[in-house]
Amino acid sequence: MIRRTGLRNLITDVGGLKIGNASSAKVKSGCTVIICENPATAAVQILGGAPGTRETDLLEPHNTVEAINALVLSGGSAFGLDAASGVQAALREMGVGFEVGAQKIPIVPGAILFDMLNGGDKNWGLYPPYRELGYEAVRSASADFTLGTTGAGTGATVAGLKGGLGSASAVLDNGTVVGALVAVNALGMATGG
Repeated sequence: MIRRTGLRNLITDVGGLKIGNASSAKVKSGCTVIICENPATAAVQILGGAPGTRETDLLEPHNTVEAINALVLSGGSAFGLDAASGVQAALREMGVGFEVGAQKIPIVPGAILFDMLNGGDKNWGLYPPYRELGYEAVRSASADFTLGTTGAGTGATVAGLKGGLGSASAVLDNGTVVGALVAVNALGMATGG
């Protein structure tokens, strides 16, 4: 049973997590990264008619890598998958990653949302901005972070209404802290109709 919300009422009430957001007002898009202080066990369930993910097969329990260093949510549809490359670059600079011999490989699964028709300038040239946004998101990560029109929620919409980034936490009777982070970008109605 839920006793109360966490101190911040954010996913970062779960110990060892930091969140970073990066956005482009011009593109009307962005990304959000969850950074794990210590490698963390993760799982995924993929739903929807057109999912876009990176490294989610890695999360199957029978695979060699058993933990992740970060997780990315990004706008940009398939272009947004590049955000994980920027996150990997920043984590590698920090000496974080799965050790393979003398190399450390940051493990960074990710998922994207579709925000390509929201009026932002998507004529970015040869390469989309998501790799740089991922790098920037890591550099801005902290326990306190902004919600709403930021990070992965920057260009999010819900049936013509503004979507965004949300988070919450709860402390159970036994002291366990549960947290959630969501980028709301749905097709369909979010209100009665």
